[in-house]
Amino acid sequence: MNWNPSEHDTVSAIKDAVACQFGDGLALLNLKSNIYYSLNGVGAFIWELIQEPKTIGDIQGAVLERYNVDAERCKADVDALLKGMAENGLARLQHEAFV
Repeated sequence: MNWNPSEHDTVSAIKDAVACQFGDGLALLNLKSNIYYSLNGVGAFIWELIQEPKTIGDIQGAVLERYNVDAERCKADVDALLKGMAENGLARLQHEAFV
């Protein structure tokens, strides 16, 4: 998968996944693949954010606002998580449409 998003691209969670609280994070089941995934607290926060389409910039901003983290580290970690979700069929990336 070619992963080269901009902060204006939109990410949304798939609807074919079931999530439940698991410790401080979430356990996710992809209903299409029947594979379980686990997310830590930050990952769970991002999963909740992308239940409705959000831009990558908005997701990064929300994480920065909620957690005490360096902006560059936040960008790298959010990008890595979203890439993993997309590669595992848990999220969809939609590139910004130029008008």
